[in-house]
Formats: sequence, C-alpha cells, structure tokens
Amino acid sequence: MLRSLASAAGLLFLSAAMTVGQEPLKHTKDSLDTVKENLKAGKAVLIDVREQKEWDAGHLKAARLVPQSKLKMETGLADLLKTLPKDKVIYTHCRGGNRALACGAILKKHGFDVRPLKAGYKDLADAGFEKADQKND
Repeated sequence: MLRSLASAAGLLFLSAAMTVGQEPLKHTKDSLDTVKENLKAGKAVLIDVREQKEWDAGHLKAARLVPQSKLKMETGLADLLKTLPKDKVIYTHCRGGNRALACGAILKKHGFDVRPLKAGYKDLADAGFEKADQKND
C-alpha cells in the first residue's frame, strides 16, 4: 500500500510539474515605453508576424517581417530561426494580438525569450512607434 501511495504521489507531482511547464504564453506585461527603450538600447528586436500584403500596406520602421505562414512551415523553419537573435528579447506583433501569441509560442518552443504584444500595428503606431516610409511604386 505504501508503494502505491508513493507512486500516486510521484505521478501527481510529475503531472503538476508538466502542467506548470506548459503554461500558455500570455501577452507581455512590458509597457510600450519599456518596449521602446529595449528596442532603442539594442536589447530587443521587433518581429511583425503579419503577412506580406499587410506589411506592404504599412509597417513599423523598427520591425522585421517574419510572417506567421513562414513560422508554421516545417521546411525552412530551422534556417529562419538561425536568423533570429537568441541573446535578445523578441517582441512579436500583428494586427490584434492573436498571431503574436501563436508565433510567440512557436519561438518560445525553440528557446527564444519572446514577449508577444497585445497592441497591434495601428496601436503601436498611435503610441509613437515610427512608421516606415511607404514606397510609391
């Protein structure tokens, strides 16, 4: 009986530890001022996970485009991930926050310090993040 009690306790501890380790990623609590400071100081990078068409319609000067569609593809993902810094915070943003979370989860799984932003492109621009110059083709 003692052995089965110990086994049950062990399983309970193991399942609790696994549950804690797999907490869903949440939007960062970093303020937008903190995000700006970290970007300016070179401590972080800003990744826009929207798609190319959305990026072409307007994007932030500090951002780099890494579309969600590319992060979800198995082929080429390893090469794409090699281009991202492991020694900096990665802020992900999209239009409304959901893709930033989904992409953040992918990056976190690969060992990145990722902090998804709830604020979308328009919110960030309204908060003073500089927009990139639009090309008039």
